[in-house]
Amino acid sequence: MVMEGLLTIRPDILLLTRIDHDLEGVALRTLAERLAGQGLDYPFRFAPVQNRGLRPGLDLDGNGRMHDPEDAQGYGRFAGDGAMALLSRHPLGPARDFAGFLWRDLPGARLDGVPEAARSVQRLGSSAHWDIGVATPAGRLHLLAWAATPPLFSKTRRNADRNHDETAFWVQLLDGRLPHSPPVAPLVLIGLANLAPGQGDPAALDALIAHPALQPPAHGATADLRQGPARLGHIQASAGLSVVGSGTWPATGRDASAIGGHRLVWIDLDLATRP
Repeated sequence: MVMEGLLTIRPDILLLTRIDHDLEGVALRTLAERLAGQGLDYPFRFAPVQNRGLRPGLDLDGNGRMHDPEDAQGYGRFAGDGAMALLSRHPLGPARDFAGFLWRDLPGARLDGVPEAARSVQRLGSSAHWDIGVATPAGRLHLLAWAATPPLFSKTRRNADRNHDETAFWVQLLDGRLPHSPPVAPLVLIGLANLAPGQGDPAALDALIAHPALQPPAHGATADLRQGPARLGHIQASAGLSVVGSGTWPATGRDASAIGGHRLVWIDLDLATRP
């Protein structure tokens, strides 16, 4: 069903947020070859090593064990379990990879659920945070990509706090409050905010949606959950970019259970009209 969606929408740039990463790139290359065989070619790809399943050899969740999936830098039963990958018809780069950014280095970091002994190594991104340039025929575009942890599945507030702070990273980067230069417009935030109503703290996501450097998301709900529709996937263009279309696949009302309840979310940009 994923292939059907991609071949229906045929995006120029595609971010996958639940694809296993392997050092040889076999899984991503196999998917790209299958798509190319159907006339959808992505010659440019970005999928470096990420935090999913990366184990530092410490008890990161404080439960007295060191080899659980929760003891990886980002939840994972093995290295690369459910990571991210970017595929593009247009050349990619340069790229800034913030996967190594420590959670404690985020101003106002919510670290109550992280053991003191783990704070010197615990990374913020459960997968990564990327700032990737894309050389489109109409000019350069920057993509800010991430996939936050769900704010559930933790006996403490650790997951909820991490979900909040993974999104707060972008707010603080845009505001120039991190030891990294703010991203260059025009840009698009794209990824998995992974925050359903009533499941975590929406403060960071609300701040992102209302940020003056960005325009509100053009899309609606991107997932069908038991409690109803939710916006888990997230695409948000910078202020001034011309968004000429948006939507999800399968469309609202169709059964998306075959792809885990999540729907592919897309926007169309007119890059000839630039801020």
